[in-house]
Amino acid sequence: MVASSEQSQPSSLDTLDSEDTVIISDSPSRKRQRLDTEGKQLVESALTNKTGGERIINEYNRTKSLTDETRRKMVNMLAADMTEKNGTSPPRQVKEMYAKGIVTLFPYLSDPFSKNGYNQPKGSTGEDMSGGPTVRRESQFVPETALTDDECNKAISLMKHSADADTIKKKMELTFVYRRKMILDPQQSSNILSEFPRFKDVKSLVEQDFVLMFGEDTSSKLLERWPVTFKKKIIKQCRKLPSTSELEELLLAADPPEDGTELDVDFGWDSDLSSVLLLIHLIPPSAQGRKRPGKVSASQAEKHLVVFKKTGTNIQEHLDAITTSAQPYLLAVGVKKNAIHQFFIIIDKNAIPCRSGCIQTGFKR
Repeated sequence: MVASSEQSQPSSLDTLDSEDTVIISDSPSRKRQRLDTEGKQLVESALTNKTGGERIINEYNRTKSLTDETRRKMVNMLAADMTEKNGTSPPRQVKEMYAKGIVTLFPYLSDPFSKNGYNQPKGSTGEDMSGGPTVRRESQFVPETALTDDECNKAISLMKHSADADTIKKKMELTFVYRRKMILDPQQSSNILSEFPRFKDVKSLVEQDFVLMFGEDTSSKLLERWPVTFKKKIIKQCRKLPSTSELEELLLAADPPEDGTELDVDFGWDSDLSSVLLLIHLIPPSAQGRKRPGKVSASQAEKHLVVFKKTGTNIQEHLDAITTSAQPYLLAVGVKKNAIHQFFIIIDKNAIPCRSGCIQTGFKR
């Protein structure tokens, strides 16, 4: 009997060696679905493991939205979780995973005008994650010339002895990457001012590093939005707080009457600094720690944030008189509190001059 052709031909599966493995790669849609699921689990786990996180999820499930206050809490929680797990400069892929998780867990928060529901994390397109955690941006600066360690050491040595401000600024720019590595290294971060002492006598070096880190647009955003957006909102929210004498004095200085009424406010700060200090009342100080139970008052916290000294004060004598570890803080120098002409950042008994008397610039740095 002749076997049929079907019986005489071995099946294709029989021809495969038993040790061969068939690998089926994810299709783009399957890969996207898997990443969305992983991101959702990441964000959900981060929120449920932090105090107040479940309330955020419950609010969304109930209303299909989040209030501005709740959204800010969520952003802070996720930013903290991200930096705890990945350091202060998380990789772009990590930021994108959190962004995917947010819009997957909270789909009604997604941006309808973007392809994925969120903007690409800053680093490739220059945009922030829309709705995603706000974290310290990665350095956008790419030096014209990559210095070797030996060249960095020579530049640092030159800066210490140079009297030319332009030369110092140029060398500081070229050594920016080297300096950032020092700052992020716990073993070396405390040596920054000894390695780069010109921070203490050449104005605008801190500002220059800030611009190199974040870009000109981002670094100027606070100054641009402060008078038209932030300041008005802070004053509006503070008017809803329980009244105290300190709060009322700050409100009066921050938002004087528009009818031209003259007020005796020589005892207080100017409008901009007063509005910054109002934040202490909106965001009350935290506990002082186990050794000192309880919380400091808003007026006490103000003294830890900014200190006033009259024009003519010997700055070195002020530094020598420091006995507490409360730092950093701003030293404001002027003829009176509402007429400051110079700010210094005080840290480790060093006074770093701010470029101008603009209070937002001092706090931004």
